Amino acid sequence: MDITFLGTGSSQGIPVIACTCSTCRSPDARDHRLRSAIHLIDHGKSILIDSGPDLRQQALGTKIDRIDALLLTHEHRDHIGGLDEMRSFVYKHKKTIPIYASARVLTRLQRECAYLFAKKSCQSKPNFSLYPIDNDPFEVEGLNIVPIRVYHNSLPIWGFRVGQLTYITDAKYITEGEIDKIRGTTILIVNALQRAPHPAHFSLDEALSLAQQVNAPRTYLTHISHHLGPHQEVSKELPCVVQPPSS
Repeated sequence: MDITFLGTGSSQGIPVIACTCSTCRSPDARDHRLRSAIHLIDHGKSILIDSGPDLRQQALGTKIDRIDALLLTHEHRDHIGGLDEMRSFVYKHKKTIPIYASARVLTRLQRECAYLFAKKSCQSKPNFSLYPIDNDPFEVEGLNIVPIRVYHNSLPIWGFRVGQLTYITDAKYITEGEIDKIRGTTILIVNALQRAPHPAHFSLDEALSLAQQVNAPRTYLTHISHHLGPHQEVSKELPCVVQPPSS
């Protein structure tokens, strides 16, 4: 599986507009983080997890030219704000893109972006087909996907396990039963917003605690805010099997 971090920043990205903290003023390119999303290529299939407001920049920067399916963790704008940009892939390949998400999220998309789902269109193909998911594994383009139920404060959202990769963002709480689904993962990607406790996101210590429970050979941090600190400083404090990606 080919894994590309499109962004590992929190909802404001880094640098944050108008902020003058040491992280936001850092000249280190590793402290410039777009909103969190990940792109997977497995057996020639191109899968995107989350479509945030930086998608145009992310796709151009990594030369993504096709998306076969979109998985959405939840409906917050930093995870769905780039949905409009997905039309470029539809236009190029004349192929409807399936979206997999909870029924609640799919309803929200149709309400907030009604024009993307209009029944009457000059296009030969609809932009998207919608597939509500629950807590059962499902198949996307021949790939088996295991949803992981996590809680973003009290909001139930999804993490995803694809083969030996598990991707979790915006989590604050995960039950033991859901952690069991993650065990055996080779690569764990998990949110670590900041050092201090937060009501809706794992702190760094909480993310490291999950990494220790799962015991994956490699853990990467994502959904990082400027409060966590500059990349160079944070990296020195982490166990050798844990690291923040450099984008």
